[in-house]
Amino acid sequence: MIVEINNAWNWKGFNATEIIRTNDFGNVIFKTDKNKYWRICPEEISCEKIAESESEFDRLSTDSEFIEDWEMINLVVIAKSELGELTENQKYCLKMPAVIGGKYDKSNIGKINFKELISFSGDLGFQIKDLKNGQKIKLNIKN
Repeated sequence: MIVEINNAWNWKGFNATEIIRTNDFGNVIFKTDKNKYWRICPEEISCEKIAESESEFDRLSTDSEFIEDWEMINLVVIAKSELGELTENQKYCLKMPAVIGGKYDKSNIGKINFKELISFSGDLGFQIKDLKNGQKIKLNIKN
């Protein structure tokens, strides 16, 4: 997965070296070669630095808001009841990411290969990185 993260998201200016955690919706917390901690949120098409050091990450990991956001319990319960358990290398996803208008509801939840999810989110993130909030776009999806 490190290769996929670097291929899809390295335009953000990091070199991922270690995966720290993943969740059922394909969110990834990883460490870089500069010992910074980053988080990919495929449903939001985002990849942001969340901690400057291990001690800062440890503090963040005990924050109740962070834990609730990370665990996504309500969404995972909906996904499991609608789609069943995940198989190896699978994650739940929003079929239409929230950042481009997708809703956090059962009609917009699917399953996807984890590597494909990371690749797709990084590619789309790169394509929309300079858009202003509310700007109209035309989305072209290729197989």
